[in-house]
Amino acid sequence: MPSFSRRGFLRIGGVGLGGLTLPGLLRADAAAGRRTSHKSVIFIYLVGGPPHQDMFDLKPDAPAEVAGPWRPVATNVTGVQICEAFPRLARIMDKLVVVRSLVGSQADHDAIQVYNGHHPRKPTPAGGWPQLGSAVARLQGPTDPAVPAFTSLCYTTTHGPYNEPGPGFLGQALAPFRVMGKTRDDMVLRGITVDRLADRRTLLRTFDDFRREADASGSARASDAFTEQAFGLLTSSKMAEALDISKEPAKVVERYGTGDPRVMMDGNGAPRVPQSLLMARRLVEAGARVVTLNYSKWDWHGGKNAEGRADNNIFGREREDFPAFDRCVSALVEDLYARGLGDDCTVVVMGEFGRTPRISNIVGRDHWPNVNCALLAGGGMKTGQVIGATDRIAGEAVSRPVQYGELFATLYHNLGIAPGATLPDLTGRPQYLVEDDARPMRELV
Repeated sequence: MPSFSRRGFLRIGGVGLGGLTLPGLLRADAAAGRRTSHKSVIFIYLVGGPPHQDMFDLKPDAPAEVAGPWRPVATNVTGVQICEAFPRLARIMDKLVVVRSLVGSQADHDAIQVYNGHHPRKPTPAGGWPQLGSAVARLQGPTDPAVPAFTSLCYTTTHGPYNEPGPGFLGQALAPFRVMGKTRDDMVLRGITVDRLADRRTLLRTFDDFRREADASGSARASDAFTEQAFGLLTSSKMAEALDISKEPAKVVERYGTGDPRVMMDGNGAPRVPQSLLMARRLVEAGARVVTLNYSKWDWHGGKNAEGRADNNIFGREREDFPAFDRCVSALVEDLYARGLGDDCTVVVMGEFGRTPRISNIVGRDHWPNVNCALLAGGGMKTGQVIGATDRIAGEAVSRPVQYGELFATLYHNLGIAPGATLPDLTGRPQYLVEDDARPMRELV
């Protein structure tokens, strides 16, 4: 039986004195006025920008100062090769899509474009663009009152721009339901029973009676239904059970792998926690439409690391991170298909930008916005293919440049949201969800 702390109840389910409240979230969800079939997206952000030419776009014939030590390995799709450090992903390439020519990345450590698809230096409406999950929650609402449409498994990092940008002009009621910080602690109530929670509901109704007497607009009465839904979520076991991976068979947890959530990689990144991918699958299975998570730290410039050790060269870090990444991402994709979710759930894996073709004199690669890479899976897409190509040093897109708008239009399409959909900004002006009213990638849909 899930329960909530008094502090958590007042913040999440109570009257609320500003900021996000659970009734507000439910009210915004209901405002969409319609439901669709349960399509979903799991969004995996690789914090700091992964090295595309060492992962999915290797150039073995390039000069040594570009190619590095890794060699490509054949996959189960004829003619498609990826890094030899990813044998598990190579065996399921028929279920994957590699985009090698994503262009238009911004150059800074700023996750805003990763989460909403809009370049932060282009014109932005007042309040900012909403991230994908917030837009989906607004347009489609929850599939189940006990499971928020948009849930975030992202850890808060000490480098602010790495964190999710938020709901933008849609307002805080459409922010993600966050479960990795204080909200997660509140999902287990120590000493508060359902009976005591019912007593608090009675008390809240008493407060509402006072508010109604002074509320000529009737808004207090209108909020009653949403407050009742909030209580329903607080007393439901569905969300808490979805977050409890101890309910999974040991062999499943082992297949994904585990990491220490207390260790923020390189000090200001996210922790390397493969179990977040398993939790994301459980949330989607429970009814979530969009689940976001941040994974590890991929900003490998070389030289000394945060602890002052001189073993922070990019290839040492890749030998450490690549096997865990191969294991958990392949486990997620295989798990989704095994459980009948492969055609309904889209997986997307990406970072802010690519890395420089030339390896630096301190054995690292720096920021490279000229071309980026993304890994996709599931969602009913035409998988088992590579889209686009770069030059001989993986520095520029030479065929089929893919814009961020196209990538995000594909995600919305997979969720059942029509191309060209708009949402009103703070002034009431309709805004396209994707840049330049882009359309889904023709190769995938």
